[in-house]
Amino acid sequence: MVNTRPTRLGQSIRTALRFSLVPFSLLISQNVLAEDVAKKDSQAVETIVVTASALKVDTPAQETPKSVSVVTGQDLINRAPQKLDEALRYTSGVTSQPYGADNDTDWIKVRGFDAATYLDGSRLFKDGYYTWLLEPYGLEKVEVLKGPASILYGEAPPGGVVNAVQKKPTDTPQGEVGLQVGSNNLRSLSLDISDYANEDGSIRYRLVGLMKENDGELDGTENNRFYIAPSLAIDISDRTTLTLLTSYLEDKGVPTNPFFPAAGTLTASDYGSIDPSTNLGQPDYDKYERKQISAGYIIEHELNDVWALTQKFNYGYNELYLRSSYSFMNSDPSTDTLYQGLVFRDGKTESFTVDNNAIAKWESSRIANTVLFGLDLQHHKTDGVEADNYSFGSINPFNPVYGNYTAIDEAAAADREITKDQASLYAQYQIKFDQQWIATLGGRFDSVKTENVSQANAQNKSRTDSEFSLDAGVMYLSKVGLSPYVSYAQSFDVLSTIDGTTGELYKPLKGEQAEVGVKYEPSFYNGYINLALFDMTQKNALVTNPTTYVATQTGEVTSQGVEVETTGYLTDSLKLTASYTYTKAETDETSGQGTKQAALIPEHMASAWLDFDANKVGLDGWKFGSGIRYIGESKDNPKSSDLTIPSVTLVDMMASYDITKAWQAQLNVNNLFDKEYISGCDYWCYYGQSRSVVLSANYRW
Repeated sequence: MVNTRPTRLGQSIRTALRFSLVPFSLLISQNVLAEDVAKKDSQAVETIVVTASALKVDTPAQETPKSVSVVTGQDLINRAPQKLDEALRYTSGVTSQPYGADNDTDWIKVRGFDAATYLDGSRLFKDGYYTWLLEPYGLEKVEVLKGPASILYGEAPPGGVVNAVQKKPTDTPQGEVGLQVGSNNLRSLSLDISDYANEDGSIRYRLVGLMKENDGELDGTENNRFYIAPSLAIDISDRTTLTLLTSYLEDKGVPTNPFFPAAGTLTASDYGSIDPSTNLGQPDYDKYERKQISAGYIIEHELNDVWALTQKFNYGYNELYLRSSYSFMNSDPSTDTLYQGLVFRDGKTESFTVDNNAIAKWESSRIANTVLFGLDLQHHKTDGVEADNYSFGSINPFNPVYGNYTAIDEAAAADREITKDQASLYAQYQIKFDQQWIATLGGRFDSVKTENVSQANAQNKSRTDSEFSLDAGVMYLSKVGLSPYVSYAQSFDVLSTIDGTTGELYKPLKGEQAEVGVKYEPSFYNGYINLALFDMTQKNALVTNPTTYVATQTGEVTSQGVEVETTGYLTDSLKLTASYTYTKAETDETSGQGTKQAALIPEHMASAWLDFDANKVGLDGWKFGSGIRYIGESKDNPKSSDLTIPSVTLVDMMASYDITKAWQAQLNVNNLFDKEYISGCDYWCYYGQSRSVVLSANYRW
């Protein structure tokens, strides 16, 4: 029997919660309160089973005619990522950090396109430099739903959905205090406590917190972070659970601006090479501050044996102050002077999302049915001032001397207000016939109103777009574990920027994907092997006439490819995670050169990570991990050059030791051999992350 007696800390928090929950308890109807509280003991399952809450229906990923990858909580512990994009380095179909190691933005592309980011299924909106950063320590897993997902989420890029799942109260009390030190002057202190807030455990809380400071990859850059995420789970009845989720993140520092010219990095220069740590901005002037607040709830209610209701609400607030200088691109090998520009942003974003859905499950002797209905409402607003200066200063990248710039008049910055409202109805039907055939069919109708207003620039533009999205798939579950499938999905992406040619808001980008694949769970292997072939197209992309320089929305971006991934145990002590990705991403936005390979996306990527539990071979307390990442050749933006970025192979390692039952130490080294490489070029070129070393000490109970 699980001990339900809270710790001393739990008793203190329980006392405080007893009073704070009184107003909420008045809202609960008497018939719900009359139901008995039921608590189910959790049981660990050794067999690998992957599910993804991003699907909105509790279905094993191996029985879904879609490509889904999950970075588990144990993966996050073993690899100790410092950013969300670092956590996806070993995920098939994902190009992680194509713009290098940026300390104020996560860079993630899926199947050649940008990916939308969500927190527990709620959209984290992005408007230009107003982006969200997620703290990996606060996450229990990261899900990647690949390909168009408008059926479930409405307007979004076609690449897919990255859904971060926040840590929530656990059924069993647990806790951890951690300390990290490492390269780039990394220092971090973390706390994660989950306990009961009352005697019977029907109310549980979790408190996750972190303080961290570290230098950036570039000279003179740094970041200081404070993060706290309290959550509360309440078993209102044996059929109803309410989870309250909040988080606060504050960053302060000097941003890394990893914009490097091709000359001196990718190609030869008369002055030699530019050191990867060179800051081509103005570190004494640049500044970066961000405050993020996320607050919401998830309420789940089993209406009866057939119907289950879920409502998710989230409020997001993001406040940004950014002064970020950068050098202009340059391919002239005979110059040692680069001119600089400046980005200034000072504002905030606010968003509200409410997703209501109902799921019905019933079955007969041969047929199992699942129906999903939903009503989704979203509101997003960006309100701030902006300035872009293209004659800010100059710098010598081979021998930088800082201070040669003219500060801008921040009071003269132009106002900008962008709002986006989305109302959506969606439905999906899934049938499972004779435990062998699975078919899904779904549709969604979205109405999106977008406004972009700037009084200083005499702009006041708005438009309303109505879109209907389809999603369908068929899968066959064979008795030998092979499950071939075929699927089709659509997406649309609403742009909030103004067309410089027409003076009106751009039309939405529209995407579609056809996918054929097979998922395999062999009887001799505790794991799975998945293969997917995809063909994706995005229409309404911008194409610029090279003669008139007029851009029109007549372009097309395509991406075809193959993904293979596996996760499973080779032996009782050896777990393998491996993937291979081939992506042919092409665009006709090439200044009249026809169709060319799109920037930043390697044609070939491969990775493998091995986890070895040495306890099972007599090395008590020891665990080891090692990974290898191959990033193939990619191309510069075809409008800029035809330069090829060389491939690179990187090695990562991990070792952990249980000093006692409670104390544990862990060492992580990424880019073990400190290879200097270009992660990608898109007009500018970007250095990949250098070797990073993180030493962790944790006390767990």
